[in-house]
Amino acid sequence: MSQQPVVAVLGLGAMGHAFAANLLKKGFSVHGWNRTRARGEDLLDAGLHLSDSAAQAVKSADVVLVMLADGATTQQVLSDVQAELKSGATLCQMGTIGVEATDALIAQFAQARPDVVFIDAPVSGTKAPAENAQILVMASGDRARASAAEPVFAAISKGQQWLGAAGASTRMKLVVNSWLIGLMQSLAESERLAETFGFSSDDVWKVLEGGPLAAPYAKVKLDMIASGDFTPQMHLVLALKDARLALEAAGDAKLPALENISALWQQAVDAGYGEQDLAAISQYLKAQ
Repeated sequence: MSQQPVVAVLGLGAMGHAFAANLLKKGFSVHGWNRTRARGEDLLDAGLHLSDSAAQAVKSADVVLVMLADGATTQQVLSDVQAELKSGATLCQMGTIGVEATDALIAQFAQARPDVVFIDAPVSGTKAPAENAQILVMASGDRARASAAEPVFAAISKGQQWLGAAGASTRMKLVVNSWLIGLMQSLAESERLAETFGFSSDDVWKVLEGGPLAAPYAKVKLDMIASGDFTPQMHLVLALKDARLALEAAGDAKLPALENISALWQQAVDAGYGEQDLAAISQYLKAQ
């Protein structure tokens, strides 16, 4: 009989769906739940146990992966399932929900369910890397009590980085996403300048390629800009949410570039670009 932990995935959007699919490929027993049930129905033939409620999904799970859109949704769903979690279960909060919501959940579970291991585990990577199990899991919490989560992380990622006490990973996630957001805005403006001078996106990459500035992420986004296909790997509106979470958590630290980007991206969302990939900010700039 398999010794793999039983896993529940709460939230079957782009990332959670990829987690569930990769776990099923590796032979895990997976229970899934999503508010829109149809998001998980394509995995039924692969063996997904699709539940009608989050509470039902977690009842038999040794490891619970939570990948929901925001802090308010995550707090509501986890409050609903709190009493149903198995004693000794490992709960991995993997969405980008910000410092305040994460710290509140850590305190809530420490008080109400100390028998449950709460792991703060956001990821570095978007839809395509997640589908190919090439994300990085940034984990924090009591690793000694979370051994059941490690084979689960191994099945959905290229590696895991443990960062200390629970809550540290959420803070690092905001650092990483702030860098990503700044890179995207700079890339969009640089491509706009290149176009003004008569250069293509491909010309820009050919100059960057092979040098220290040749970030693979830049190549992916330049290709999107060149093709005009902004099928979302990370929605612009969600990137804006992350920028705001970083600004809220920064305290007295001054982040003027991120503040300016946040204001600009809100204008782009208001103009109808929010549901496209964040690289669509290039199209918004060109429309001005």
